[in-house]
Amino acid sequence: MNVSPIVESEFAATVMAVPPLARRSDYTLDEAQNLKLIRHIEAGGVRTLLYGGNANLYHVPVSEYRELLDMLATSAGDATRVIPAIGPDYGKMLDQARILSQTPYRTAMVLPLGGFTTPEGVETGLARIADIAGIPLTLYVKSEDYVDVDTLARLVDRGTLIAVKYAIVRDDPADDPWLRRLLQSVNRAKVISGMGERPALVHVRDFGLASWTTGSGCIAPRAVMALLRAAQQNGLGEAAGIYDAFMPLETLRDEISLIRVLHDAVTFSGIADMGAMLPLLSSTPASDHANIQAAAQALLAFEQEQGWMHPGQSRAC
Repeated sequence: MNVSPIVESEFAATVMAVPPLARRSDYTLDEAQNLKLIRHIEAGGVRTLLYGGNANLYHVPVSEYRELLDMLATSAGDATRVIPAIGPDYGKMLDQARILSQTPYRTAMVLPLGGFTTPEGVETGLARIADIAGIPLTLYVKSEDYVDVDTLARLVDRGTLIAVKYAIVRDDPADDPWLRRLLQSVNRAKVISGMGERPALVHVRDFGLASWTTGSGCIAPRAVMALLRAAQQNGLGEAAGIYDAFMPLETLRDEISLIRVLHDAVTFSGIADMGAMLPLLSSTPASDHANIQAAAQALLAFEQEQGWMHPGQSRAC
């Protein structure tokens, strides 16, 4: 695992893969299957792994957290940054921050909590969590009510936050006054689009965000890295073709469940067996499995047909 200090430029150098987490039938962590998925993602040139919602960290017990951190740290290659999630509630964050303070991790992402928060309370709480963990945090923003722009800007300026994962859904991602106000106060190099491929091209090309988080890119990491380069270089034709290949699986995720569909899609792709989903979630309905399998295998086949190479993919990870 990459434990060097985080530099601002690395957010634009790679997409952030947000993988599911493999578990055995008794819900214990499956190190071998998680390693298979990590190696597949790394082989595609992706150099940041963010374990959050897709890994169902909302329901991970604090008693398992250190084991999870240790497994991810030893599984990731030396060039791969790993960002674990904490929270979403303050009490769980507090316990996890104390554990993180004993590890070499350089940031952790705060999972969003709906309700029972105020912007002032979020500001106070995150400052204390960052102090206890001894690292700056990454904030996952899914609602305008969770934290306002001024508070968010103060948290970045004070060093409490090192990055923002922006994921407020809009009918038209190009029409987003809140995001435009945010970028007047926060360096866009520290803001990552947090909703997968669907709004990614608009966010990177039109708003100048550093990169985006990807679930489907865990299946097709070379393709998603090619999409990032095309978006950053304004290669509209190339980007459109790659983007279209991601949409069938992304549409199923939007229609059924972002987390559950990706979990099963990785298994159906043959890359790694993600096993059982930790409650309080469960597998997708059996009636959807054929469509999920077809979309996952089509995305993987698309990537294999292109023959993309990444400058670092031949190195040992």
